[in-house]
Amino acid sequence: MRYMCVYQARETGAPPDPKEMAAVGNLIAEMNKAGVLLATEGFAPSANGFRLRAEGGKVSLTDGPFTETKELLTGYCLIQVKSKAEAVEWSKRFMSIMGKGLSEVRLLSEQQGS
Repeated sequence: MRYMCVYQARETGAPPDPKEMAAVGNLIAEMNKAGVLLATEGFAPSANGFRLRAEGGKVSLTDGPFTETKELLTGYCLIQVKSKAEAVEWSKRFMSIMGKGLSEVRLLSEQQGS
């Protein structure tokens, strides 16, 4: 089963805390060793991004930064696990390192029912 874990947090503009980055690095190494990590990446600041909105047959573009948003997507992790329970455990470990924010974890659709 493959799950996409998307992390949302307040964008501070400050570089990541070195202790937090070291802890995340250790978790990533453990996930690699366990064979569950397929991909992970942090996102650049929202000033480097844009949003597209489709409505009424038209697509509008809004450039970042997205200062009006309380929590922004700040990174993702793609994992392959044997069960939802395993996905929950890995996600909880990540969130315990991050301390504050929201993570949405979604089963990839081609894996449903297997």
